[in-house]
Amino acid sequence: MRLFKYTFASLLFLVGAVSFAQETEQQKREPGHYNQSKFKQLYEEFATPNNYRSASGAPGPDYYQQQADYVMDITLDDKNAKIYGEETITYTNNSPDDLEYLWLQLDQNVRAKDSKAPLRNGGGVPLAEQPSSFASQYMGEPFDGGFNIDYVKDASGKALPYTINFTMMRVDIPTPLKSGEQYTFSVKWNYNIPDHTVNRARSGYEYFPKDGNRAYVIAQFFPRMAVYSDVEGWQNHQFWGSGEFALTFGNYEVDITVPADHILDGTGVLQNRKEVYTKEMMQRYEKATKSYDKPVIIVTQEEIEAAEKGFSNKTKTWKLKAENVRDFAFATSRKFILDMQAVKIGNRDVMAVSMYPKEGNPLWEEYSTKVVAHTLRSYSAHTFDYPYPKAISVHAKNQGMEYPMICWNYGRPNEDGTYSDRVKYGMMSVIIHEVGHNFFPMIVNSDERQWGWMDEGLDTFMQYMAEQEFGEAYPEAIAPNDKYPSRRGDPAKIVPYMSGDQSTISPIMSNPENVYQLGPNAYAKPATALNILRETVMGRELFDHAFKTYAQRWMFKHPTPEDFFRTMEDASAVDLDYFWRGWFYTTDYVDIGVKGIKKYYVTDKPTKKMQEYMAARNMTEADLPPLVYLAEEDSEDFDPNLKGKSPSESSQTLKEFMMDNMTAEERAAVKEPKYFYEITYDKPGGIPMPLIVEYTYADGTTKNITYPAEIWRKNDDEVSIVVSSSTELTGIVVDPKMETADIDTTNNSWPKKEEQNDFDQFKENIKGK
Repeated sequence: MRLFKYTFASLLFLVGAVSFAQETEQQKREPGHYNQSKFKQLYEEFATPNNYRSASGAPGPDYYQQQADYVMDITLDDKNAKIYGEETITYTNNSPDDLEYLWLQLDQNVRAKDSKAPLRNGGGVPLAEQPSSFASQYMGEPFDGGFNIDYVKDASGKALPYTINFTMMRVDIPTPLKSGEQYTFSVKWNYNIPDHTVNRARSGYEYFPKDGNRAYVIAQFFPRMAVYSDVEGWQNHQFWGSGEFALTFGNYEVDITVPADHILDGTGVLQNRKEVYTKEMMQRYEKATKSYDKPVIIVTQEEIEAAEKGFSNKTKTWKLKAENVRDFAFATSRKFILDMQAVKIGNRDVMAVSMYPKEGNPLWEEYSTKVVAHTLRSYSAHTFDYPYPKAISVHAKNQGMEYPMICWNYGRPNEDGTYSDRVKYGMMSVIIHEVGHNFFPMIVNSDERQWGWMDEGLDTFMQYMAEQEFGEAYPEAIAPNDKYPSRRGDPAKIVPYMSGDQSTISPIMSNPENVYQLGPNAYAKPATALNILRETVMGRELFDHAFKTYAQRWMFKHPTPEDFFRTMEDASAVDLDYFWRGWFYTTDYVDIGVKGIKKYYVTDKPTKKMQEYMAARNMTEADLPPLVYLAEEDSEDFDPNLKGKSPSESSQTLKEFMMDNMTAEERAAVKEPKYFYEITYDKPGGIPMPLIVEYTYADGTTKNITYPAEIWRKNDDEVSIVVSSSTELTGIVVDPKMETADIDTTNNSWPKKEEQNDFDQFKENIKGK
């Protein structure tokens, strides 16, 4: 018995030695190849952990963030489409640094008359252009939409010097603001509100010529404190239009004065509801707070149609108060229908709210608030319970923008009220996406201006899950589809982008201003990567725990990409450095195929390769213990007399081992494979991924095996696997369910599938008609 244990150990040693020798030869042929392994750890790419941000991906013991509290009085001039504001900011310096000056963001300056933003892109004459864009660019004076700053004063009313550099304003304070101290100052301003339907402004109004009204969606409307953090000090990168916002948490008290016949809502809790609501509205509101199954209409279409004709010269002031938010926005119009529904999130009630003109019906009344409520439930289940008191969806033409507790969304029916599936699903998806932004980045507050994918990509991934769950929860809403037709998230849908022209593709880890295709880069590709990570690489249980850990660690904080990457590994015990490197730091793609297959049988006779190995080391068979060999069928080692025999029938050595080491019952239970195959898989694509294979056998059975991505760790080009079976192997398919975003499926099968060219396909189509 000891002899055969020694024999088995020696066999393993020799097989390992041969394999190692082959790898070493491969490395010699490609100098440096092994050292540049895709599985190399990301120490060089990651920031060094410190007391502010730990190596685990969690906030460190000295983590800090600033606070900016605002008290504002806002007046909207509906007749002239202008906004006036005064704000008092109390800024708390929680950093260990003394601050010599303060930086504020003036994002509306991107629309100033002398803005350089329109001049930053080249490209020549476009193939086509929307009439509104063409008219604004070539047929008139530039719109003057920048901030007009009336004053900046300290708490005593003394003027403070300030400098405006495009979309940033530096306020020079008399003495440095020391760690732990607060500074209070005031700013007064005004600006012309843009028509947001022209050049897709993120904020502004839509004019309705049939009734002469405007519907306003107002954001970036006040000078906002820039972020100061341990990562880069002041985040004062200019706002050019694509990179969104980096903002500081704080508390807001905002009074907004608008025409008396307007309906308004925004970030925060309405403080004077009884003053601005009618008696009927209050009754309906009270009903809505107890309605969990369907929305209650607070302002009806009949009521707004009457209001559209009024144009009141009186005003009302709506008072809103918000705690621990990073921004503030509001929407107002006499055209807004208003409905609400209570949603149970954890042990709290949250109000799902929709505001929309009659032009949005019947689509919006049917679906908007239902989708808001579903989104809050879905996202909360995967991250943390939604902590704010409400979430508002506002209908606005061609819009898709997000702010704390409120967002604007597109999706307009035809004038006769009909709408296509494309409009319906587009509206549902944008509502899910924009409401979902309450979680990323409104609460998990990443730096959008620097890392667009950290909010857009994570949110698009969450959107995909919420869409699929919506289809399961409301099958009648998506019939006759079997599942919700998500536009992004499925691996196959990112293939055209990843297989495209590399000169117009950037790594995900790029600033949003510096990419050609922002949608695929910051939204679709990271969402697809995370979907693959959840479904294929990690599995749902590990992924969901790690993702929820990240969300809960960084609620109301400022995470970086490294914090996300590290937390996902820290909470799952899965080494994902190869995955982050391939998907996020490069423009590589996935392409794995079947390169070749060889059939083997068992023999006691040393094969030619083994003989060469022994000769090179001056060894003979007498120097070795009894061994078992696999000989290739299509080689000179082939012995036709052994074909089709079981291993113990063709190898006396193996038979003796079984007789000496197994009982009769154990030998009777052994299922000996009769077929042995060496299958070589190659990887033309740069991203290592799990090797997902479906094997089909002559008896009609199939077997699915997922080899971990680490199978590529020693050879990034190809790998050979031995497969044994009791029946003959008849087919192989790599990635049979298209889980990995493989860009070329023509090499995924053995025997190779014959694919028709375009002409043959055309002929087949003609025959079928």
